[in-house]
Amino acid sequence: MIKSNYSKQSPRGKSIKSKLVLLLASLIILANCSTKKEDSVASDETKLEVFKEGSFGYDLNFLEKHKEVVLLKSQDGQSQLVVCPAYQGRVMTSTANGMEGYSFGWLNHKLISSGEVLAQFNPIGGEERIWFGPEGGQFSLFFKPESSFDFDKWQVPSEIDTEPFSITSKAQKEVVFEKAMKLENYSGTTFDLNIQRTIKILEKEQAGANLAMSIPDDIKMVGFESENILTNKGTTSWDKNSGALSIWILSMLNPSPNTTIIVPFKKGEPSELGKIVTDDYFGKVPADRLIVKEEVLFFKADGKMRSKIGVSPSRAKPLMGSYDADNKVLTVVQFSLPQDQINYVNSMWEIQDKPFEGDAINAYNDGPLEDGSQMGPFYELESSSPAAFLPPGEGLVHFHRTYHFQGNNEVLEKLSTALFGLGLDEIMSVL
Repeated sequence: MIKSNYSKQSPRGKSIKSKLVLLLASLIILANCSTKKEDSVASDETKLEVFKEGSFGYDLNFLEKHKEVVLLKSQDGQSQLVVCPAYQGRVMTSTANGMEGYSFGWLNHKLISSGEVLAQFNPIGGEERIWFGPEGGQFSLFFKPESSFDFDKWQVPSEIDTEPFSITSKAQKEVVFEKAMKLENYSGTTFDLNIQRTIKILEKEQAGANLAMSIPDDIKMVGFESENILTNKGTTSWDKNSGALSIWILSMLNPSPNTTIIVPFKKGEPSELGKIVTDDYFGKVPADRLIVKEEVLFFKADGKMRSKIGVSPSRAKPLMGSYDADNKVLTVVQFSLPQDQINYVNSMWEIQDKPFEGDAINAYNDGPLEDGSQMGPFYELESSSPAAFLPPGEGLVHFHRTYHFQGNNEVLEKLSTALFGLGLDEIMSVL
């Protein structure tokens, strides 16, 4: 019979050995826990260093540290976008080449990481967000009654600046948000409304169908669409007497010294179609920053001078874009432009004679304010819906699609020529 060695030990010996075993086990556990904790801390500290600054992975990791995000992916995983419920369901940024690809959206890393909430406006960035027009005038949503139309009086409503949107559904390629709100305009009219906002990532086949062209296989592309539905939830109609809202979609994209905005427009006499461009939102845009050709205009997007332009629905086409020669990025924006609608809200910062003769599209280049401070730098490509003259219970829909293309000059040249009738050299030689 085999006997245990422990049977020959005294009770005292057993006790001492048990204590030693327990002590050793405790030390091992503590060491393991310490190592795991150190690994976790190191992981958190180095997470942002996994991807280089300016990449999609870097921005995704950064955003995940501060807010809940929704990641949408194409079938092959190369096209991705990150959407944030806390920031009004905005598309924060996107990539055409996976986690290491270029991050197209401009983000205000400093403001986001600070956790600070600014009183007037929180320019956190994001490459596609929803606002409501008009910005200025007697029906403005951004100025209090009887206030002057000066920058220090301008106030972004909290509903589209700091309040979150609720997720109602989500999948790999789509997420749906909803938000009920009340907004008051400069004239004292209250709008009781609901917004439903659906973000979808687009595959190459769908993008090609939307743009009525074939997209080459050897080009990198990310495309996405927002469908925005505005519903009058009140008991009175919105009309020209009370004022009306518009759906206003804006981007914040990264500028460069060699980025040019491209805006095609309808050719015709001013007596028939009106002026070609509004170029004095924040003072007249200098001639070396805005060039108007026969059927297209070019606007500099270097983030060095605060300036804005607009094109009326009579002149606008449902397409605009930009070309960044430094990063070899062709950006295209496509949007709803109903041909039978001419009433668009006027966002000029003044009491207006014609409050419903505003722009269908706008472009903005950020730059220093009078005190030397600056929100960005970034630039924006913007589209608006017609004025929402809605009876109670009725809604208005506005689509806005964004596409970014990356590739060699030969491929981008073909796309630019097909979409805008312009070669890359022609675009870059203007400004």
